[in-house]
Amino acid sequence: MAELLKNIYTKSYIENLALKISKVYLQFNKQGFISSIFCPLWEEYELKMRMRHISLTLNTFLPFSYKEQLEILKEVSKDFYSYEAMFFQDFVELFGLEDFETSFAALEVFTIDSTSEFAIRAFILKDENKTINQMKLWANSSNEHIRRLASEGCRPRLPWGISLPKFKKDPLKILEILEILKNDKSKYVQKSVANNLNDISKDNPHLVIEFVSKNLGISKDLDWICKHASRTLLKQAEEKILNLFGYDDSSYINIINFKYDTTLQMGEELNFSFDIQSEKNIGNARIEYAIYYKRANNKHNKKLFMISQNEIKQKTKSFTKKQSFKKLTTRKHYKGEHFISIIINGKEKIKKEFTLL
Repeated sequence: MAELLKNIYTKSYIENLALKISKVYLQFNKQGFISSIFCPLWEEYELKMRMRHISLTLNTFLPFSYKEQLEILKEVSKDFYSYEAMFFQDFVELFGLEDFETSFAALEVFTIDSTSEFAIRAFILKDENKTINQMKLWANSSNEHIRRLASEGCRPRLPWGISLPKFKKDPLKILEILEILKNDKSKYVQKSVANNLNDISKDNPHLVIEFVSKNLGISKDLDWICKHASRTLLKQAEEKILNLFGYDDSSYINIINFKYDTTLQMGEELNFSFDIQSEKNIGNARIEYAIYYKRANNKHNKKLFMISQNEIKQKTKSFTKKQSFKKLTTRKHYKGEHFISIIINGKEKIKKEFTLL
């Protein structure tokens, strides 16, 4: 079984944190801090609650003003990295909402070796205009981590982040930031821009369709952003977005030699293969397969999987695939009737039944 993320905060990790703080603040009560971290409720805390507990305990054991506390934490943070170091940003979110300038400066520092995307959202909710203006400045930073923060922090559907309902309804302020970032040369930033646009597409698909129509074909990097940003709309077979990427008429493409396992045991793999055929070169083809999983209520839940999305410069092409039916924590399988289908350019071309025993 995979180790739980919350268990990154081992005794040695916290001892190391205490040691690093004591080198900056010589009177730091290391043992008192460590004992307070591992309180009776520690084992019950999940990851985010453990971060919050560390933040609260830091505040208790650093008896200074907020600005002075941050000077210590900024120095200490240089020795800590990745998501497990986000208690530094959590400290800012918890204690810095009344001091934007000091907090923004700290979040810049903390995001470089970790990420401040979660903490900045509290500032957006506190003062949207001031925070968005700061994020526009960050979008012009020479540091790719800070530029990424400008995009990632305002995603309307950021996983595990505080919700931004106003931006779900009206993302125009987000789009102003993305306009600054859309030609960024950093793949790290490009991915965030695309993910932000993909978030927007779930509530305001017309705005992403408009963005793609204006920006597709300008540069290779921008084409990548447009394609990655459109992945939800492409899965939904949104006609306008399919047409923009050249995935339009597929009536001339036929599926032949479709072979598949009609029955399989729980835990086995469904094997299937097929050929696509046309009287002319197939051209742009987005080829997917769907499994209609049987649910506990005997209804079916359709799940899409990508096979290929490329220009095919030939008249025929063969595909062989398999789909696992092993037990997963994320999906429970039920015995009985399931279906498999093949989709080309958003159109379901063939659908067959198989039985899970």
